[in-house]
Amino acid sequence: MATWNETDPVARRAAIELIWAEDGAYTDPIAVAEGLAAIDATIAAVQGQFPDFVFALAGPVDAHHNIARFTWELGPAGGEGLVVGFDVAVLTEDGRISKVHGFLDKVPAQV
Repeated sequence: MATWNETDPVARRAAIELIWAEDGAYTDPIAVAEGLAAIDATIAAVQGQFPDFVFALAGPVDAHHNIARFTWELGPAGGEGLVVGFDVAVLTEDGRISKVHGFLDKVPAQV
């Protein structure tokens, strides 16, 4: 979540390199990002589209083995999430993110 909210490009890229596997991949209904540069660019694009919004967990993280699932919201800080999604993350043996499979549960017609 923190990398999706990090607006400093240098800090965001450093965080991505720390927590993602080199060949990490993020996929949701509107984006496919393979590799660290593409993941960084995808996050930057979302921030550009929603400059005053922040991501927040919308419940507990449920995990077992090397898989975690969680629901998130995107909206004004402290306000209602206008976009809601559900992600499944697959981790490497050393705990880095290998893949994230994202789903969009609530997307308003206009945000």
